[in-house]
Amino acid sequence: MNSYLTNLECTYCGDTFSADEPHRTCPSCGKVLYPRYDMDAAATGFDRDSLKNRPANMWRYFEMMPIRDPANVVSLGEGFTPLLKTRTLGKEIGASNLYVKDEGINPTASFKARGLSAAVSKAKELGLTKLTMPSAGNAGGAMASYAASAGMQASVFMPQDAPEANQKEVRYNGARLILVDGLISDAGKLSNEAAEKEGLFDVSTLKEPYRVEGKKTMGYELAEQMNWTLPDVIIYPTGGGTGIVGFWKAFDEMERLGWIGSQRPRVFAVQADGCAPIVRAFQRGDEFAEPWKNAHTVAAGLRVPAAIADYLILQVLRESKGGAIALSDQTIMEWTSRVPPLEGILMCPEGAATAAAAAQLLQDGTLSENDKIILLNTGSGLKYLDLL
Repeated sequence: MNSYLTNLECTYCGDTFSADEPHRTCPSCGKVLYPRYDMDAAATGFDRDSLKNRPANMWRYFEMMPIRDPANVVSLGEGFTPLLKTRTLGKEIGASNLYVKDEGINPTASFKARGLSAAVSKAKELGLTKLTMPSAGNAGGAMASYAASAGMQASVFMPQDAPEANQKEVRYNGARLILVDGLISDAGKLSNEAAEKEGLFDVSTLKEPYRVEGKKTMGYELAEQMNWTLPDVIIYPTGGGTGIVGFWKAFDEMERLGWIGSQRPRVFAVQADGCAPIVRAFQRGDEFAEPWKNAHTVAAGLRVPAAIADYLILQVLRESKGGAIALSDQTIMEWTSRVPPLEGILMCPEGAATAAAAAQLLQDGTLSENDKIILLNTGSGLKYLDLL
């Protein structure tokens, strides 16, 4: 197998850069870099039928991943998580075609495993050995796990009120944990300072080009699991937004490969009303999201006051004719308790927020009973036992 990777491209100004040397954000404008591929060659050389006998993990799509040498892949078996049709939840909220993509089945029990597998693999290929990042919880544990597997040093800067399970996960995997009195944005500043002082490579969300490549495999999987069709609606809990933009990137690539058509789902971002910068910017019609002051929510993954990919997230919501919805912590925790006895899925609060959002969007007529709706459960509730 050979990757069709060609270069990096800025998603804002369009400047291009080498994919064979370390980069973070665009040197020209500071915005997000995406890996790009030779799509013409891939369309003739990478057939979806070739997937049939490949391992059921995210690296089955290797040709559209940013690693040149398969020997550099750092994998713990992430990806190809189940797509489950709900038995009772859908009936309860009035949806006849309601599905859950359960990312809690991943190694490290969240979707963060995908992004960090890709980022750590590329770091290995580029000869990097010392990594750092800020994390609200699950990403830090995933980075510590994959760095340990790769034999790399890892530092994680985490708000001191991050879930206990995430803190322990970082420590037990041998990473250096630095607890910060503040939000993930404060942790990000300290991580960046440490990177400069200590010669570390910072793999913050979308401040390096490769975590999105792991997240985009959710889009490839979803299409494959739905027999190369796409749903009508995707509801996604949104902090940094890598999942939303990753899905959209995958859909574009698959259309250019000839694997799917031009139809796209409506995408809805879900945030907590104590930290809803994307919802506010969407409602105002803004291109960028103003940082949220005094951010607070029990859902650690949603407590992201500013996302570097804000303009990309908002673009997806508008292009897809979707939307953005903010929920109270009370509502989020009610649904965190409500879903498990109905479906046997112990969702994380962020995942449960998508169920609450679906119920609200169905009730107000934004969605219809026959829509094929996908809820993204981004992690296992077992990581949040201190909240339950």
